[in-house]
Amino acid sequence: MAVCRILNPLWSLSTRKSPDIIAKAFMTATTRTISQLVVTKNISLISKDNETKITNLKLHNQSEKPCVILLSWLMAKRKHIKKFVDFYIDNDFDVLCINITPWQLLWPSKGSQVVASDILKFMDRNYLNNPCVLHGFSVGAYLWSEVMVQMAAEQDRYKPVIDKIVGQIWDSAADVTELSVGLPFAVFPRNIVMQKALTQYIIYHMKTFNKVATRHYVRASQIFTTNLVKSPALIFLSKNDTIGAESSNLRVKESWDNMGMKVYWKCWEKSPHVGHFHKHREEYIYQLKKFLEEIGLGAREIAKFQAKL
Repeated sequence: MAVCRILNPLWSLSTRKSPDIIAKAFMTATTRTISQLVVTKNISLISKDNETKITNLKLHNQSEKPCVILLSWLMAKRKHIKKFVDFYIDNDFDVLCINITPWQLLWPSKGSQVVASDILKFMDRNYLNNPCVLHGFSVGAYLWSEVMVQMAAEQDRYKPVIDKIVGQIWDSAADVTELSVGLPFAVFPRNIVMQKALTQYIIYHMKTFNKVATRHYVRASQIFTTNLVKSPALIFLSKNDTIGAESSNLRVKESWDNMGMKVYWKCWEKSPHVGHFHKHREEYIYQLKKFLEEIGLGAREIAKFQAKL
């Protein structure tokens, strides 16, 4: 429990400040007209030349651009997320940036599932005729799974949301049922003693709080493997990543292959968890651009789409 007392201030601080911090990083680092809209404390919309307001998660001025749903990893630093936002803004996308805190991850019903509900409502009420792309990192795969759990309960209702997702990119996707492997490193990357302490707490947490936590993780893991969204997928991973393990990603790939999904696979021999872009920048961007072209969202395709609108 001492671990919780130490972490609680950090988690609260992360929850309160993250959207504003992310926004300032994007807006001060460029001379372009970048607008940022804080949707909720966990969600921000970054766009170019499209200032708008929002009421009840619905934008007043609807965008004519495709949208990337950027599901960040736990405790992601703004300078790292900014690299991906810049890439998509430069390629004429709007970017919906989403993060969750360790507390929200540990208590799904009051945390991650609330964020998932907001994501689903936003996607249901905006970008009605625009293609959307998922780009998730590590625990972002779990957060999207919670969105799919809610969509699965009303598939007919949310079919338009599913249909407008034309592609999905998963970078270092982590199996949430193996939470004790990834969370301690994310929270205490340089403190082995605290990593071990938090690992023991998570093991206790998952054994003790099955009804309010563990069973939700299991359900989310299952629905990610079976996947409601059948659009093409690009998976980035490495053989030496113990958090976004090759074995769990292979199970997902095999399941998606069996469902007839088109799955692109890029696995490096050595590359850090959620660090593939930094370690293999040119190859990462090449694979990403090639994938976007495959799903009809290359630069030329986006220009044609906007011309039609």
